[in-house]
Amino acid sequence: MTGTDDPATDAGELDAAFAETVRRTGASIGALYLLDPGGQLLCLEVLCGAPAEFAAPWARVPTAGPAPVADAVREGRMVWVGSHEEMARSYPRTAMVLPYPLALVAAPVTGVRTWGVLLLMWPATRPPYMTGRERGHIASSCRRLARLLEEAAEHGGFPASDARPRVVTAGAGHRTASPAMAAADFAERLPGGSCALDLEGHITYVSSGACELLGRDAAGLLGTLPWQSLRWLDDPVCEDHYRAAVISREPVSFTVCRPPGRWLEIHLYPDASGISARIVPSGGRPPPSPAPRRPTGTAARARTGQLYQLTHLAAALTEVVGVQDVIDLVADQIMPAFGAQGLVLSTADAGRLRITGYRGYPPSAIERLDGLSVDTGLTPAGRALGTGVPAFVPDPEEMRRVYPEAPLVGGKRAWAFLPLITSGRPVGICVLSYDGPHTFSAEERAVMTSLAGLIAQAFDRARLYDTKHELAHGLQQALLPHSLPAVNGLRVAARYLPATRGMDIGGDFYDLIRLGDGAAAAVIGDVQGHNVAAAALMGQVRSGVHAHATLGTSPDQVLRGTNRLLTDLGTDLFTSCLYAHLDFVRRRATLASAGHPPPLLRLPDGDARPVAVPPGPLLGIDPDAVYPVAEIPLTPGLMLVFYTDGLVETPGADLDDSIARLAGRLGRSDDEDLDLLIDGLLREAGTTGQRLDDIAILVLHHETGPRPPG
Repeated sequence: MTGTDDPATDAGELDAAFAETVRRTGASIGALYLLDPGGQLLCLEVLCGAPAEFAAPWARVPTAGPAPVADAVREGRMVWVGSHEEMARSYPRTAMVLPYPLALVAAPVTGVRTWGVLLLMWPATRPPYMTGRERGHIASSCRRLARLLEEAAEHGGFPASDARPRVVTAGAGHRTASPAMAAADFAERLPGGSCALDLEGHITYVSSGACELLGRDAAGLLGTLPWQSLRWLDDPVCEDHYRAAVISREPVSFTVCRPPGRWLEIHLYPDASGISARIVPSGGRPPPSPAPRRPTGTAARARTGQLYQLTHLAAALTEVVGVQDVIDLVADQIMPAFGAQGLVLSTADAGRLRITGYRGYPPSAIERLDGLSVDTGLTPAGRALGTGVPAFVPDPEEMRRVYPEAPLVGGKRAWAFLPLITSGRPVGICVLSYDGPHTFSAEERAVMTSLAGLIAQAFDRARLYDTKHELAHGLQQALLPHSLPAVNGLRVAARYLPATRGMDIGGDFYDLIRLGDGAAAAVIGDVQGHNVAAAALMGQVRSGVHAHATLGTSPDQVLRGTNRLLTDLGTDLFTSCLYAHLDFVRRRATLASAGHPPPLLRLPDGDARPVAVPPGPLLGIDPDAVYPVAEIPLTPGLMLVFYTDGLVETPGADLDDSIARLAGRLGRSDDEDLDLLIDGLLREAGTTGQRLDDIAILVLHHETGPRPPG
């Protein structure tokens, strides 16, 4: 591609290399995904061996989603799925919408950076494993594709976009029709009927025998899709047989009734160039078929591809958590599925439509649309929400008849207004819009309406989750100290990280309390649980400790007084706590523990070790519990690190070993910046990703003694 600035030439080079990879690997279907500029989506760029409609549910795949291509790019590794059974175990959502016998591999396309993913699929007849040579060849092909993408990027080519993916052929194994008349004569001499379909499903050849059995002449069949030109084949089961033949590359046979009562057997024989079909009357002597007949069943009369797409999107909607997740899913998957260029998602709030998310509109249009009354006459949104009946407007002329200003707001030319209703209660409205006129077929309207119900349920759940999350987060922030007091001669840093599962709230807490010019107190604790009850009890424990500490009582008495408070409250939750009294005049630190992990001590020479503090019982168990104390010298340069068990507890690991490893990391850490020191401890402990428990850390570094009183 060097030496040309023509993007079309660059695309041709890439397509040729991609097609060559598909051919040399023997794959029946190939797909090349490219990362979008934000790195959050994989966009289908090139497809081989299947029509673009087949890939519609997977044209845009979130990199965080549970799919082979997402895992490949996210983890930077080759993902192999050897059978449909393995697919069902590892990727149940993908298996649900791709229910065919197959094997596949997803490999990251990586050069100077990660560009995307190469996806290759084979029929299930291939061995359910990959050889080292195959892996090496695929990895080499990915590097070649990455080089082509890098060269193209220098010329401004190949941005990931919403455009329809390019469909290419593998360029091998295609048989010519020459001499055409000889082939036609051969087919005419065969008993029954013969016809050919391309990979898109269009009829490219039909014999006279097939015309007689199907009840249509050749002119009415050539170039059509069978389930469109023959209404008695307009059943998703029939289309599914065709999809199964294209994707699995295995022969498929089924029986169908031509009204009023003539039964026909249809046998499909696929390869990389298309499908050969044999049609014989049921009860005759059909040609041998090595594939078992696929079971039939009842289904609504809608396009099979749309049903799979609806199933795929429904499964995705069950996994969203917050409102922003719903908005992203609708924008990234549902908009492309229906070819829409614009989206407005609004919430019904106090008689007004509040826009919570949008795509494809200028901010000025959103400012005008946001906050409209539900009975607005500007757009059909309010009426659709009030009646619960979707509104489909195919062109601006129809919109202007009732809502003359609507086409002027966002510049769109076709709209689908989908009310979001759950349990008979309106929760909002989803508007899909188009840059040009768009005819909404009956099938498309039915699928959109069904999908609106699923969006409504997901949207309602997400709003409830966000409300609970905001409440919990606000409670957590109110209970933890907003800032730590300045103590002369003491550098301090602290951090709180919630568990990544649940409501981002927990019972871990810390505090630093000034006790005059010559003393201070430090406390850290952990209330059992990761919910609102734990956070509320944490606030009571922190208040109890603070009240007893300011009275000047010793550490053991502080814990005894707080313990009595909790036992009087009769709570079912238990609390661990570590309290330290720092006396800068006597240069002593006195510590007491209620079942809490020991603090770490680091000396000026870098030696770090746990402090031996004899633990007493957890708070809230025994009202008469006694808490032993321990003393250590408080010398300049000394550092104390208090932490909760979320930093050191790992399933299957010994707690003492984990604490020792944490002390080793502390000894090697640079103490110039305490916040960076905490970052390093968290990173090396592996707590920057998924966390089963919340974490609190409090670091105290004693630099110099206090100023003399007065």
